[in-house]
Amino acid sequence: MPPDPAGRPRSAAVTLVASFLLALHAWLALTALVDKSTTTDELAHLTSGYAYWQFDDYRLQPENGNLPQRWAALPLRWQEPVLATDDTAAWARSHVWLIGHRFFYGSGNNTDFMLFSARAMMVVMSTGIGLVVFAWSRRLWGDLAGLFSLGLYALCPNFLAHGPLVTSDATLVLFLLLSIATYWHQSHHLTFRTWLLSGLALGLACVAKFSSALLAPILGLLTLIRLLSDRPLETSFRGSRHTLTGRSRCSGLLLSAVGQMGVAWLVIWAFFGFRFEATSANLPPFSQFYWSWERVLPPDGALRTLLLAGHRWQLFPEAYLQGFAFVLHGSAERSAFLNGEYSNTGWVHFFPYAFLIKTPLSQLLAWGAVVLAAIGLARHKYRAGSLPQWMQSWSYRLAPLMVLFVVYWAVSLTSNLNIGHRHLLPIYPALFIVTGMLARPGATRSLKLVAGILLAGLAMESTLIRPHYLAFFNPIAGGPSQGYRHLVDSSLDWGQDLPGLSRWLENNVDADENVYLTYTGSGYPRYYGIRARELMPTYIFERPREWFELEPGWYCLSATELQQVYSEVRGPWTIARETALHFYRAKVDELTGSTTPAALDELSWALYEYDRLRLARLCHYLRTREPDATIGYSLLIYHLTAEDIRIATQAGLAELADAMEAAVERRGR
Repeated sequence: MPPDPAGRPRSAAVTLVASFLLALHAWLALTALVDKSTTTDELAHLTSGYAYWQFDDYRLQPENGNLPQRWAALPLRWQEPVLATDDTAAWARSHVWLIGHRFFYGSGNNTDFMLFSARAMMVVMSTGIGLVVFAWSRRLWGDLAGLFSLGLYALCPNFLAHGPLVTSDATLVLFLLLSIATYWHQSHHLTFRTWLLSGLALGLACVAKFSSALLAPILGLLTLIRLLSDRPLETSFRGSRHTLTGRSRCSGLLLSAVGQMGVAWLVIWAFFGFRFEATSANLPPFSQFYWSWERVLPPDGALRTLLLAGHRWQLFPEAYLQGFAFVLHGSAERSAFLNGEYSNTGWVHFFPYAFLIKTPLSQLLAWGAVVLAAIGLARHKYRAGSLPQWMQSWSYRLAPLMVLFVVYWAVSLTSNLNIGHRHLLPIYPALFIVTGMLARPGATRSLKLVAGILLAGLAMESTLIRPHYLAFFNPIAGGPSQGYRHLVDSSLDWGQDLPGLSRWLENNVDADENVYLTYTGSGYPRYYGIRARELMPTYIFERPREWFELEPGWYCLSATELQQVYSEVRGPWTIARETALHFYRAKVDELTGSTTPAALDELSWALYEYDRLRLARLCHYLRTREPDATIGYSLLIYHLTAEDIRIATQAGLAELADAMEAAVERRGR
């Protein structure tokens, strides 16, 4: 972090207000989740983290950051929940989803308290981000600016949504910021303490999430900026102080960087128990990771060579290498949805569009005000004849934030992994810190008034969406009620609203009415008291499928399922799919009642194919209708009559098209 040139002490009032904002953020974030179910990734993260502590075994979920999983599971060491190990087949193939489902819902554990305590741990990470934002902004712009930047962070719906979740996102943001800040600081003031802190921050970022690989170009560019600048390197070791310039400065910076990589390497090994093997003797025999090495290794190229060499020479823990390979493989191709379109390799405009509609308007306006204020200040400096010096000074001081912003955006725009706005979270703190300039000491009263109004506007936007922070969409997208038409998955629907659905069904649906549910998430509907027939959910945890005809009743669909993002028959309903639907329906009718093993196998396959095609056509029809109710904006409820079901699943294509056109017209009125 840049040194504080003013060297001013922090007043008690500033400390008090900052502490209040940090506490407010923690309270808002954690209490909003009290009535939310397990989000998709939380089941795997918490189960894996507990297995790391309990068994010193790293076969589960190595791709999502050892540090956040361990940190979240720390309270479970004292709760001592049951993590069953008798399912040898699941443990042998590292099936974290089956193991986690049993851990959460089939072992008699206090799931709600486990999840709450783990989320409370993650709030510590989220609060830490706020502390870094405040300290960095204050060093750049002053006390009031630091509080303004902190307010922008503390009330941001996106961090209130993701900060307390048991995932690796908040942890990555925190240690990404700390790595950049400490590296930049030690590159100016090199002591053993600043060097060690920088190395530790880098190491912790490496075990936070594999996106930390972006630190390589970021820190590389910062090193280049330091080498190109004429600022000396101040060093202090064992009471001896030196000022390094020229070649000695270059050597000092490069040797320091190499040493920090060594510290980071040791941190990685420490988190895996200084053992290469991923598994221990405390668990059933191991046969493969959830995705085998053969599946995740690149087919050829330098990365394959490096991964194989790393494994052969045991340069990194086995689980760490496998997790890195998993991330590389998974990021090459993944189902994605945007504004009614589908892709396996994403779109260049996905993240800019997600940023535009998922960012509160007050924050967008604040960043617009920063641009205008900077232009005005530049004009003033130009007239005074000091523009070059002013630009050189501030571009250098803001270099760490600018490099983070540019590199992260450059990678995001070319990424094939377009599954959630949360992947943009690391750029927000940089923007919050820069926005502090609106409240700097030299700012006009008008500019400070604008900053206050925008902060009040953010508080209003945040209050209106509470407690459904994950479903925040600004008015550009039509607000949260229209969010499912733009983005789904972790941008809206991460399986969090089962408790709300349970209450709604209890208050609005009679016991003799039919209820159907298709839901994307790792929560277990029956655990939350939901008695519904399941319509081909994304995750079934190997539960046996039940076949049934659709009847009038209440149809509850999570937004991701409604858009059929992860279905093999997503997208437009085609004549080929219509033909296949009728073919498999006829095959089901033909084979029903058969008793031979071959016929039963064929019937099972025909039922599966018909089931998924039927759901795809039903969703195709429902996407044109307005839901009769929504739960947390992520679960959409439709009341369907016998005629609705006939049109949606059986009527000819012409009749279906007419019904959909009529639904669109009604929606537009």
